[in-house]
Amino acid sequence: MQEKNLFEYAVIRLVPRVEREEFINVGVILYCARKKYLKAVFYLNEPRLNAFCCDPDLQDLNKNLDAYVNICIGAKQGGPIGQLDMASRFRWLTATRSTVLQSSKVHPGFCVDPEEKLQQLYSEMVLLP
Repeated sequence: MQEKNLFEYAVIRLVPRVEREEFINVGVILYCARKKYLKAVFYLNEPRLNAFCCDPDLQDLNKNLDAYVNICIGAKQGGPIGQLDMASRFRWLTATRSTVLQSSKVHPGFCVDPEEKLQQLYSEMVLLP
């Protein structure tokens, strides 16, 4: 039997008008300390986004979502936050904020393979209509 590992994840949400508190799920970030795993995946469904928000700045949104990815992998492009240890990067990315990109509360779970779990959550939380 394979050993299960504790993981934490949050759903990344696009909140075009913060005051309305309406959002679209656009990504998932998953952290598993034991496996030294931190990764974020995103998808901007443009037709859905256009129906939800008039005239979204897709270039700017993609740039901001790329920052999540760069911080997760600890890339130089992730700036000072990208140079923190993995747990601190996850906590910073999932901190509560009132911006256009926000995260849900952090949820824990157990999995064998964090990449497989991330793809499952991504499919369920972002890709499904």
